[in-house]
Amino acid sequence: MSENPKESKRWFKQADKDLKASKNSLYSEDYEWSCFQSQQAAEKALKSILYAKGFRKILTHSVFELIKEVSRFEGGFEECKHGAKVLDSAYIPTRYPNGIAGDLVPFEYYEKEDAEECIMYAELILERVKEFIGK
Repeated sequence: MSENPKESKRWFKQADKDLKASKNSLYSEDYEWSCFQSQQAAEKALKSILYAKGFRKILTHSVFELIKEVSRFEGGFEECKHGAKVLDSAYIPTRYPNGIAGDLVPFEYYEKEDAEECIMYAELILERVKEFIGK
C-alpha cells in the first residue's frame, strides 16, 4: 500500500464541513440531521487516516469498525470507542421513519441533547484525527 495524502486531505475537508453542518443543524433545531451529520463527520475523518495509509477502498460506514481499523496504526482512539457506538446508532434511525420503533419519525424522536452528544463525540474524533494526520 502506498500512502495517498491527497485523498486523505479531501476526506478530512469534507469531514470538517460535515461537522460544521451538524452544528448548523443543531442551531436550526434539526436534531436528527445534526446527529447524522456528526456520524458522517466522524466516519469521513477516520477514513481520511486510512486513505493516508494507502487504503484504496473502504466499504464500512461504522465509526466503531473504522476506529478498530485505525487503531492498528494509532493508539489514541481508545477513548473514542463509546462515542463511536453512539454515532453508529444515529446512522439509520436519523433518516428513516421505520428505523424508530413506534409512531414517531426521526425529527420527532431526536432532541437537542442527542445532537449535542453526537457533536461532542464527532469533535473528539476529528481532533484525534487531526493529531494523527497533522492537519
